[in-house]
Amino acid sequence: MLRPLAIIAVLAISLGLACGGGDGDATATIVVIGGDEGEGVELTVELARTAGERSRGLMLREELAEDGGMLFVFPGDTEAGFWMKDTLVSLSIAFIAEDGTILDIQDMEPLSEDKHRPPAPYRYALEVNQGWFEERGFGTGDRVEIPDGVTEGE
Repeated sequence: MLRPLAIIAVLAISLGLACGGGDGDATATIVVIGGDEGEGVELTVELARTAGERSRGLMLREELAEDGGMLFVFPGDTEAGFWMKDTLVSLSIAFIAEDGTILDIQDMEPLSEDKHRPPAPYRYALEVNQGWFEERGFGTGDRVEIPDGVTEGE
């Protein structure tokens, strides 16, 4: 009987940490990705808004939830590259313009130091499990609805 209560406590603590731990700074949100038909798919993403959060990214994670990811938020348009050093999960990355348009999608291999950059400056980058975009039919030109209030933190 104590065991289920302990599991519930751990889940509650984990959920609190994933949602900002009660400090008022949400570290997770939901984005909606849609195509031309207007059908959207919700994705729960962790936010990487500060330089430290963006630098750490998804390093050392052994898995990523099927409909989870990380949204990197920059203070302005950037041409910064991404690599997979110390990242253990195969990922796909979408580079996204300020208006939410997907500019480019690239696959990234674990532990690779190859740099990934889109052909044009971008404002956001969205990392998900490799193949997530392709499996759902999303590509360049589709849109990501970024919630109001998701801003760069430093």
